[in-house]
Amino acid sequence: MSLNTISDTIERALRSAGLDPTSGTTRSVSETIRRALESAGLAQDAPARPADAPAAPPGDEPLPFVERVDGGSFLSRTHSGAAGSRSYRLYVPAGAGGTPRPLVVMLHGCKQDPDDFAAGTRMNALAAQHGFLVAYPAQSRNANGSNCWNWFRPEDQRREGGEPAILAGIVADVARDHRVDPAHVFVAGLSAGAAMAVILGQTHPDVFAAVGAHSGLPIGAAHDVGSAFMAMSGGRAAKAPPRVAPGARVPRTIVFHGDQDATVVARNGEAIVAQAVAGTEPLTATPGERGSARGRAYTRTVYADGAGRPRVEAWLVHGGAHAWSGGSADGSYTDPRGPDASAEMVRFFLNTR
Repeated sequence: MSLNTISDTIERALRSAGLDPTSGTTRSVSETIRRALESAGLAQDAPARPADAPAAPPGDEPLPFVERVDGGSFLSRTHSGAAGSRSYRLYVPAGAGGTPRPLVVMLHGCKQDPDDFAAGTRMNALAAQHGFLVAYPAQSRNANGSNCWNWFRPEDQRREGGEPAILAGIVADVARDHRVDPAHVFVAGLSAGAAMAVILGQTHPDVFAAVGAHSGLPIGAAHDVGSAFMAMSGGRAAKAPPRVAPGARVPRTIVFHGDQDATVVARNGEAIVAQAVAGTEPLTATPGERGSARGRAYTRTVYADGAGRPRVEAWLVHGGAHAWSGGSADGSYTDPRGPDASAEMVRFFLNTR
């Protein structure tokens, strides 16, 4: 039975009982039932976007995914190394081969895969526009039954031997086969993928020049499954101490988080920002810039170094849930409303403005 069928059945039952399935309390009950059924293996489909995400405004509908990758190659590859093996997809824009290119590594969230994540973030379209490569590592079902990156395990929060070593190995593979600019390698992710991206920034600052974290968690927020769920609900995130010494080398970091995220609460995004700020030279925060994009308001705060160069950016999407802001409904866990997280991350990575 699909998740959509289950949701429809629950909604009909609630309405027949005289309850409004869209109200706060009743909706919470509905979501609890749905998650329980899913965890029992009775539903397998991930939602295309959060229940509260309306359709894109007229004229803003995304193009079909296949049209956005014309002119480039979307390759299937496998990395094998001492730490383990993972498959990955690699987007190579047309004309890549001469000048060294930037590389963006994109880490999907739980219950996603590279194709799904590529479609939802539209990162290949931006790669075609700006001329960079994109690698989409795939988490193995054997490593995690829900295809989550294991950000919460101590052995996967260090440089050697765990998933960070595997992912750094994928970067080495791409650089071996293609001309990659080593000074412009970046990593971004959603949810569990964002948490792993933050880990990579601190375990491999020599590899990754900048990190993008969407709806993620700080390094050190958990040490097992139980503490992971506690951190996701906000139980430990705000208390997680910075894992780096003041002044240590930390990649530039951009963070997106929805303030209505009920899966990974926004305090986790704040903790990522706090860690990034604590691990660099003294930074000056600009007053929060308020704006709106595609029907969602946001607050953007920039932390700059003494020369005025942005080192950390924090985007709080008001009304945003656990979904990629400004993403395409072609992929799961996306919200067509809000600032375009993909475009803003690419802008931040490449310093285009």
